[in-house]
Amino acid sequence: MTRITLIAGDAVLPATLGDTPWADDFAAPLPKEATLSDHRGREKVSDLPRKLRTHGAPARHAARPGDITTYAPWGNLAIFVKPFGAPSRLVRLGAFDGEFGALLKSGRVPVRIEIAR
Repeated sequence: MTRITLIAGDAVLPATLGDTPWADDFAAPLPKEATLSDHRGREKVSDLPRKLRTHGAPARHAARPGDITTYAPWGNLAIFVKPFGAPSRLVRLGAFDGEFGALLKSGRVPVRIEIAR
């Protein structure tokens, strides 16, 4: 498992990625800057530089608040702030280790994602 942090303004939000090839693929190019945007009131999303390799990932994931995922067809990053069913090809990368309230403000949220030190 890989520990990461998302930095949003003054907030440092620890998270842990799963021990999976797709989570490793997400972590490989870190650090990176991203801007998270609201999507349907249930998630914050951002484009990734490329689609992650998700071959062999479970076919579905029922998202919970704090889950860090990728939606394989679009190849984007999706951080869930509300529960969501189990859509096909939603792949869990990891989750926040605690509160992630700094991401809950509306609108766009610039973040830096890096490997935890």
